[in-house]
Amino acid sequence: MATVLVILFFGFFASPTVKAQPNDPQMVNIPQGPFTMGRNDGPADERPAHTLTLHNYSIDRTPVTNTQYAAFLEISGVKGPSGERFYDHDDPDARIHRVNNRWTADPGSEHHPVIEVTWAGARAYCGWRKARLPTEAEWEKAARGTDARLYPWGNEAPDGRRARFGAGWHDTAPVDAHPAGASPYGVLDMAGNAWEWVSSVYRPYPYRLDDGREDLSPGPVRVTRGGGQDSSSAEITTTQRGRNLSRNPAAGHHNIGFRCAR
Repeated sequence: MATVLVILFFGFFASPTVKAQPNDPQMVNIPQGPFTMGRNDGPADERPAHTLTLHNYSIDRTPVTNTQYAAFLEISGVKGPSGERFYDHDDPDARIHRVNNRWTADPGSEHHPVIEVTWAGARAYCGWRKARLPTEAEWEKAARGTDARLYPWGNEAPDGRRARFGAGWHDTAPVDAHPAGASPYGVLDMAGNAWEWVSSVYRPYPYRLDDGREDLSPGPVRVTRGGGQDSSSAEITTTQRGRNLSRNPAAGHHNIGFRCAR
């Protein structure tokens, strides 16, 4: 098993039209140290298993919700300063709409993971909070801890008590609905409910910070993690990279959300 030292240092992306928020009490600290990324007995794009050492960082305890993203849209609008699309509000799957001249989460979906957010829109929201998208490596460590577990809760097969999966097209759940599925660090919804954008370009393993995969220029297909509400049990592992998922980064999708890191 290869061992790679990864030192993570990123600035944040924010539109000049939005104001950063200083505090993020919803974040969980992930301590410095090594963990195993990938696996040798899974799909080809998850191989080889390799050891990375990450510095201390923080990550959102839950995915960003429709209510939280609606607050961002109220300040930013649906497009960035260069015309980049942040949110596909005109898609039938969108769950945030203009109500009484304000961006508002649809009734009943307020605390569900936001979907239809583009990769640029996810980055812009995190920048608004003086944060950023997690790298693929950070996301995986927060999900599986240091014992190379297959699911956030361990190696036991998924069930409805731990994760939302195998459900319908729109059938997400509130982001705190599955506490039994928490990761070793207490991070929720890292299996199912909505895939999650990360900063990393989709490239073969082993993961390397210095090979261009963390170039934040628009264009390349990005990794998505965690599986969605309509995923199979095989797609909600801690090592799944979304290889079969439609994930054009310039568009939003019915089953892709995100969370922030710092």
